[in-house]
Amino acid sequence: MARRGAAGGDRKGRAGRAAPVGNVSEPVDGGLAELVPDRERRRAWTLTIDGAPQSHVDLDDPTYLSFEYQRRIGHIADLVAPAGQPLRVVHLGGGAFTLARYIAATRPRSTQQVIEADAALVQLVRRELPPDPQARIRVRSTDARAGLGKIQDGWADLVIADVFSGARTPAHLTSTEFLAEVRRVLKPGGSYVANLADGPPLAHLRGQIATAATVFPELALAADPTVWRGRRFGNAVLLASDTAPDIARLTRRVATDPHPGRVEHGRALADFTGGAAPVHDADARPSPPPPPDAFR
Repeated sequence: MARRGAAGGDRKGRAGRAAPVGNVSEPVDGGLAELVPDRERRRAWTLTIDGAPQSHVDLDDPTYLSFEYQRRIGHIADLVAPAGQPLRVVHLGGGAFTLARYIAATRPRSTQQVIEADAALVQLVRRELPPDPQARIRVRSTDARAGLGKIQDGWADLVIADVFSGARTPAHLTSTEFLAEVRRVLKPGGSYVANLADGPPLAHLRGQIATAATVFPELALAADPTVWRGRRFGNAVLLASDTAPDIARLTRRVATDPHPGRVEHGRALADFTGGAAPVHDADARPSPPPPPDAFR
């Protein structure tokens, strides 16, 4: 049973449904989910699971991206095709459908498939933060890799991976075999974007870059400078494709963002990888757990 705070009266969402009032807490398959109101934006909420932030949604402005890693993914989504051109997108991991809402708003008529294993979370989000009914967003409640396997060859322009069990990426979504399946689903020239989380000494991040390099010829990585230098645990956004991305435009976008970051590619990124070995299914491990104070 959801628990609501006492502040304010009901507020209607764009689809005519009542938006949450105060905090909403509810057990889901992955733990305790909570929708926390944003004090600075009237109809915006942060989704957390067991205290770990998962998504931020503004029902009044789905183009608003609060989390720095989501903003970097948004920059990539803006640049993978001419502005406004509809895309076919696969989202591995749904959260509160933040990025699907963003693409639906910035690229009308896009067709999107969200694959989210946590069926109870999907129900919570649909009920409390309903997406625009005109958006072409289909949601499948199944494992990300299993759901990916059911998508036809060459269907997607963009595959976005943002999958966490608790605060860790599951092992079976870190391997060369998994990325080969991603490439199968992508059209020629399509792009894969992944949210990767790691901290010192960045062994997981280096291994994920090495793994992607065995499947895709073109790579770029965007991250906060302190993450690059291994000074703190944080998120890095990996872009992989079989065609060269517009690195100059992406670099400008990331550098001038309210959460400025740095983009590396080519030789500099290969040097950063430092000879790390690619990950295969047989030796895959989940991403490292965040430190206890990571979300304070």
